[in-house]
Amino acid sequence: MTENLKRTVLFDSYAKYGGKTIDFGGWDLPVQFSSIKAEHEAVRTKAGLFDVSHMGEVFVSGEGALAYLQKLVTNDVSKLKDGQAQYTAMCYEDGGTVDDLLIYKRGDNDYLLVVNASNIEKDLEWMHQHKTADVKIDDQSSDYALLALQGPVAQEILQKLTTEPLAEIKFFRFKENVDVSGHNVLISRTGYTGEDGFEIYGSPEAITALWPAILEAGENEGIVPAGLGARDTLRFEAGLPLYGQELSQEISPLEAGLGFVVKLNKEEDFLGKEALAAQKENGIPRKLVGVEMIDKGIPRTGYRVFLGDEEIGEVTTGTQSPTLKKNIGFALLKSEHTAQGTEVEIEIRNKRLKAVIVATPFYKR
Repeated sequence: MTENLKRTVLFDSYAKYGGKTIDFGGWDLPVQFSSIKAEHEAVRTKAGLFDVSHMGEVFVSGEGALAYLQKLVTNDVSKLKDGQAQYTAMCYEDGGTVDDLLIYKRGDNDYLLVVNASNIEKDLEWMHQHKTADVKIDDQSSDYALLALQGPVAQEILQKLTTEPLAEIKFFRFKENVDVSGHNVLISRTGYTGEDGFEIYGSPEAITALWPAILEAGENEGIVPAGLGARDTLRFEAGLPLYGQELSQEISPLEAGLGFVVKLNKEEDFLGKEALAAQKENGIPRKLVGVEMIDKGIPRTGYRVFLGDEEIGEVTTGTQSPTLKKNIGFALLKSEHTAQGTEVEIEIRNKRLKAVIVATPFYKR
């Protein structure tokens, strides 16, 4: 039943490009336009354009905004300069993850938080629960639409539509009020594919106009519209976690291998700090690792992992890697069994098949 699914402003244009939609966290979104493999390949070698308008945009401002965010998230927000973005996590008191998100610093005590679509309501509830009087939280998710232009020729394509010198926007930096084809947008050098590229935030009207404009501008470079299927295989190869799989209320950022966003040395007592410090001190109980199949089979989400007769964890994401042509997965395993080179067995269709623990990320640009 797709009647109750939310749709982005670009929904009506999917059909024109051959988009096949699925239910993704309550949203009716394209899983693919041509094929997942072709779209994946295009992003790795040329460029792909994704509609990611389902993401949430929440503005946090006011005199206490910095102090509030320092308490709310695991990373050190005080290190951000204007025009800079930071990847971070919000945690529950027990160290489990509320969400992983991006924080954009627009100015002093003025921030934009970009959160996962399926978590918008839950995140807002959590944020309001811990809000102080000197902070304003403004959810503008429905006022924004968002495109991700990703791949080695992304800059070349986008540069045709703007006089803004895009080469000056470095990785994890952004610029507001950029004119692209007559539309005022925020351009950020970020993405979820392991490739170079941009995320373009604008009004629904602006993004509706820019979707065909960018596809047209990149025609000679081989740009393709890309769906969630390729977005998933791309982020997975690049070792990027997906909320609900590698991160959840039960999985801490430390277990997911995101220690770099958990700043236990920052002065502020952020939510979950005590639990995460204890995890670090006593050794994390579980660890996210890469697995590569030795036997023939594809490890899928939820498949159980064994070492001898002991069940040691489960697969969180798995697929046949389009880039590496190997059957690989992420698995969350008991920490004592996570040394690289360890042979394990994954239960696939009631049969235990051999796999080996390997280094991640599987792919580096």
